[in-house]
Amino acid sequence: MILGIHHTSFLTGDLAKARQFYEGVLGLSLANNRPQMSFEGVWYDITPSQQIHLMLLPNPEAGLQRPAHGGRDRHVALLVSDMAKLMERLSTAGVAYTQSQSGRRAVFCRDPDGNALEFMEA
Repeated sequence: MILGIHHTSFLTGDLAKARQFYEGVLGLSLANNRPQMSFEGVWYDITPSQQIHLMLLPNPEAGLQRPAHGGRDRHVALLVSDMAKLMERLSTAGVAYTQSQSGRRAVFCRDPDGNALEFMEA
């Protein structure tokens, strides 16, 4: 019955800072089809049928202690075409990351709001 994942949503307290990370560091482009909503936000197309939504809303978990390694926290896993290039972009931007503790070729980092992201080489 389930065909796939359409989108994942992340809360942000600073949309400009989040956009700098998702657009400037990760290289994502804005989707132009976000409908008018009661709060600010942006959508990014990952594939024609997959998106990331950033929502400028208060974080109900503010102050919650997150695990140091994103693999031990809820996260989304994204496929990348070039892991070395991604790691270079993260390093250049000063974004801390950890490698998978399972031995897989995967990297974890957090966005400016503490949301965990996993990157796996396709």
